Amino acid sequence: MPATASRPVPAQAGIGLRSAHHDEFLHRRPAIPWVEVHSENFFADGGRQLQVLDAVRRDYGLSLHGVGLSLGGVDPLDPDHLRRLKRLVQRAEPVLVSEHVCWSSADGIFLNDLLPLPYTEAALSHTAARVAAVQDYLGRQILVENVSSYLQFEGAEMTEWDFLVQLAQRAGCRILLDVNNIYVSAVNHGFQAQDYLRAIPAELVGEVHLAGHTVADDILIDTHSAPVADAVWALYRDARRLLGPVPTLIEWDADLPALDRLLAEAARADAEALVAHEQNGADRAA
Repeated sequence: MPATASRPVPAQAGIGLRSAHHDEFLHRRPAIPWVEVHSENFFADGGRQLQVLDAVRRDYGLSLHGVGLSLGGVDPLDPDHLRRLKRLVQRAEPVLVSEHVCWSSADGIFLNDLLPLPYTEAALSHTAARVAAVQDYLGRQILVENVSSYLQFEGAEMTEWDFLVQLAQRAGCRILLDVNNIYVSAVNHGFQAQDYLRAIPAELVGEVHLAGHTVADDILIDTHSAPVADAVWALYRDARRLLGPVPTLIEWDADLPALDRLLAEAARADAEALVAHEQNGADRAA
């Protein structure tokens, strides 16, 4: 078992490392500072996946990104899932650990989706308590990610961004801000993405995600199966102007491209961040 933490995760772009690219990634050792993997893919007691993770973490910063805790659900937190996650965190010693602000199970039935919460005080208190419980169990702070949505609950008592900020403040966690998800939900529901960005305190954001989406019957769907859209790149520049330096991840989970395409998307993210930084400097000088 590794005895030291992974390398740092700097305020630069990394990529989501998927199994289709494991062998090529280990052979080439591309010049990228960090990677993110899905936690649940490394819950096994041994085998090739953990061998890859041990090899990667020696040379790259590491982030673990979970999809199965159902932080907003009403079923009890799964003790076996938590045990496996804690074991993985202790083994890999990642710089960042994250999960989604969503629910994905009910009455013991797990759904293959990350479903949005009702933005009510009751849901906020419930989810904050569960996030705090997860952090206590893991013995470390986590990041929580905003999800995309296609329908909205009636009876909302606050905006999604107010819910997210208050959740982080109450639970003592930080935010993984998915810019594509903001854009998808803004188009689907008719709110202004800029309002969302301006409401997020920069000090709460520990990581940013960028991904591609698809359009079906005038609805945007967060598929992670395409390049980052131009409108999302523009929103990302705005986000970086507001947030300052922050680690940024390129997510691509379906219809995977060649590794070089992922690396090119990460290089563009760094270039867009530089544009945002230069624009901030020009604004201050004006």
